[in-house]
Amino acid sequence: METGPLIPASQASHLLSSFTTFLTLTLHTLLYHRALYPKTTFLTARALNLPVHQSRHPGLCTWINDAVASVAAQLRKGTVRRIAIAMHAAKTFDVLERWVFDVDLFPAGWGDREEATYNPALVEGDDDGVVNWADVNEALRGALTRIAQKAEMMPDLPHGSTFTVAVELRDDANAPIGIDID
Repeated sequence: METGPLIPASQASHLLSSFTTFLTLTLHTLLYHRALYPKTTFLTARALNLPVHQSRHPGLCTWINDAVASVAAQLRKGTVRRIAIAMHAAKTFDVLERWVFDVDLFPAGWGDREEATYNPALVEGDDDGVVNWADVNEALRGALTRIAQKAEMMPDLPHGSTFTVAVELRDDANAPIGIDID
């Protein structure tokens, strides 16, 4: 398996946590701007020093958190090549658009620490290693801004459209079905 850059375990955990927070924010942002749910069901909050939209529906929030946790588990194993958020037509489930994140160069090992939440204040002061946290935060902020701008400028999706999150595994990765096949 190819490995990405070598990062100290403590910083790798923070980096994974920051990326999964970004992925969560991206999902909420896309659902809001692509109008898959009524805009009145979202509240405005602040993250990455940006105004962001967050669904208030408990079931949707749980689904997003579970999906991101599943992606994070695969990222931690170093098995993910790409993550896609796909918008589907209501009845045919044809893919109408894809938002793809190439993570092939992410580290293969993320350390043993599980980070429950991303705390920018915690990582901003962590200057003893490889990761420049100011650059990471700025890159995530810029990417989220660009996604929001593109999503709101696109033509409306058909009424009743839905979405999913998909993970493309690296060629040498085992399928995450919980069964080892020899």
